Amino acid sequence: MLFDTDILIWIQRGNLKASKLVLADRERYISIQTYMELLQGAQNKTQHKIIKTYLSDFNFNTIPLTENIGHRALIYVEEYSLSSNMRAGDAIIAATAVENNLTLSTSNVKHFKPVKELSLKGFKP
Repeated sequence: MLFDTDILIWIQRGNLKASKLVLADRERYISIQTYMELLQGAQNKTQHKIIKTYLSDFNFNTIPLTENIGHRALIYVEEYSLSSNMRAGDAIIAATAVENNLTLSTSNVKHFKPVKELSLKGFKP
């Protein structure tokens, strides 16, 4: 399962339902985009360390940005930015899931709904 940034933010806020969702999956993946978004949201070095330790302790695999992911993300932005307001970060996360044949778990289903080939698992906090 590829986890969207919002799932990990719910965990940071103490949401037990989000924690159970992540713990229920043995193979945990995030996009490099999610990793960057989490670090960007930190307010200091201590929070950076907490994020990195959490991802390491719970065996998250970070999937790097590849040429194929970048190309697919560009197609998504071209295809969906005007009609559905697809943003670059969401396009990279969606492309990461599709390119790696992973289901994306997110509470922002509407952000990803236009991508037909994307397998989605909605989360309600």
